Amino acid sequence: MGEILLEVATDVPFGHGVPAQLGISGDALNVAAAAAAAGAHTALLAVLPDDDLGQAVAARIAELGISTELLRFRRGQQGVYLVHCDPDGQREFSYARSGSVGSTLGPDDVDSGVFASAGAVIAGGIACAISATSRAAVFRAAEVSRRFVFDPNYRPRLTSLEDATAAVTGLAPQAFLVTPSFPGETSALLCTATPAEAAAKLRSLGTANVAVTCGSKGIQLESGTESAWIDAIPAPAVVDQTGAGDAFVGTLTARLVLGDTFPEASQYGAAAASLVVSGKGGTGFIPSFEETRAHALGAETLGAQALGTPEGDLSWHA
Repeated sequence: MGEILLEVATDVPFGHGVPAQLGISGDALNVAAAAAAAGAHTALLAVLPDDDLGQAVAARIAELGISTELLRFRRGQQGVYLVHCDPDGQREFSYARSGSVGSTLGPDDVDSGVFASAGAVIAGGIACAISATSRAAVFRAAEVSRRFVFDPNYRPRLTSLEDATAAVTGLAPQAFLVTPSFPGETSALLCTATPAEAAAKLRSLGTANVAVTCGSKGIQLESGTESAWIDAIPAPAVVDQTGAGDAFVGTLTARLVLGDTFPEASQYGAAAASLVVSGKGGTGFIPSFEETRAHALGAETLGAQALGTPEGDLSWHA
């Protein structure tokens, strides 16, 4: 659940006459697309404009294998962002989303029956930041969902540190999984110095499972039964880093719901994040699960050979 955005991407800094590529993105869509590609039956709760543009966005959502049954259509302005990527995939964003139709999402849009029966519900800090009603919708979803997943996705331009911290600490007790990033979010929102400390703090607040993403290094996992480190998987090519974290969250959640262990699901999430950066835009390239699985197993095989262990032996770093 969250806000869908129109994406305007360029290869050079913004300016008059600069060629651009239109796309459809936003953290909620990127997460849902990754979850659908990972094998989960996925639906997206979002508000779109009740015009031709809204229908075009809905068509793209369906094209990505996501159910459109939960979409809401209202009169209003579609949110937009511009992004410029350099050859290393680094990004520069500019947003036009204040008062967008997507920010009208509210708690009345949360169908308690649907959310309670879902295998998992994913929301993020951006949905909490764009409006008071959207924030209330996220908290309502956390109340009624049996597995609530929260990605802090802290954006200082959208919200205050105090409000972002309150969202994380307020939702943590009801969360099945929280996925903060180190060091930015863990230090700012949790006042912790290491991934392990951040995971421990969220666990102390009541979160069942924690995956602290540490960029190109890997992921620290903590749950009631295990503590593990998952190495990051190098990207075959880097075009645009947009959506990498979303791909991790969507894939990880989908695979957990489908029965994979926490380390296995995280390994697949890392593989998906490594692959999506080869596409341009948040949904420019969404790997199939077959591609993700092959990439994950390939990385494990290389690791096993380096350690002198048998091929295919999925040995996680405890």
